[in-house]
Amino acid sequence: MHQYTRQFPHGAMLVLGAAIAALPLASVPDALAQGAWPNRPIRLVLPNAPGSSNDVLSRIVAARMSEALGQQMVLDNRAGAGGTLGVEIAARATPDGYTLVAASSATHSIAPFVYKRLPYDPVKDFTPVSLFVLTQNLLAVNPSVPAKSVAELIALARSRPGQLNMASAGNASTSHIAGALFASLAGVNVVHVPYKGAGPSIASVVAGESQFVFTPIAGPIGQVRSGKLRALAVGGRERTPILPDVPTAAESGLPGYDFTGWNGFMGPAGMPRPVVDRLFVAMNKVLSSPELREQFALQGAEPSISKTPEAFAAHVRDEVARYGKLVRAAGIQAE
Repeated sequence: MHQYTRQFPHGAMLVLGAAIAALPLASVPDALAQGAWPNRPIRLVLPNAPGSSNDVLSRIVAARMSEALGQQMVLDNRAGAGGTLGVEIAARATPDGYTLVAASSATHSIAPFVYKRLPYDPVKDFTPVSLFVLTQNLLAVNPSVPAKSVAELIALARSRPGQLNMASAGNASTSHIAGALFASLAGVNVVHVPYKGAGPSIASVVAGESQFVFTPIAGPIGQVRSGKLRALAVGGRERTPILPDVPTAAESGLPGYDFTGWNGFMGPAGMPRPVVDRLFVAMNKVLSSPELREQFALQGAEPSISKTPEAFAAHVRDEVARYGKLVRAAGIQAE
């Protein structure tokens, strides 16, 4: 079972606050407890293009982490190769707590199965700190597409084999996997059109170049709210309170569909435990704040908190196994 906590009624926040207060800070060395770490800015590697879900949400968390830690988190965009370029940089950094990476299901759960030579081990080469969000994927179409449900989109695709364009943020991206799984389960023939990032892929559907996209909800939520896109379904097992009237894909015409992504902060393997604990406590404080929840809600996201760094590590291991099955079923390769 995945160990994470969603956001949450006020009572749950009180319980969480008590749990944080009870963490064994006495085990932290005196120098750390007195603020010796961090004593300089912390680099956060953002392995995805600006405007992507991971980039936008990580920036929100990083801004508040800077306040909680008393040191600036310097954002370092290193997009490329489906996010693996930036993640490799972080994996090779000195494990002193001054380099972190905004990891995701794309870079840690999917990449091992689509790249023949991945330059890092998604489990062994990192020190997990905590999840900060579980990402719902949203199936959205251009308003001119004559489909107002998943069942209708499937029927349309079957009547026009090879004529509907499915946009994605790039080959082997999260949106590619989400869309390919949709097409595979639905038994439809659509044309995959990869773009360089989530922003361009969503813009292509708004412009009518592509007919639909199945992408993390934070990307298209603004266009859905403005009427430039029509939301048909979310990809998780449950509906999201962000768009409560939008059904899941499973309940609206595609039984068995379940695809949810994740994002979290990690450091290189071998980070000192006191540093991990300090980061974990700061992340829990930040993710529990009403202000951050409001910012996330505007992006169509809900914060998710790992119970412990070990729970996050277990979640990553579980997701590697689960995504491996999905990627193989969809027959996707990045190269």
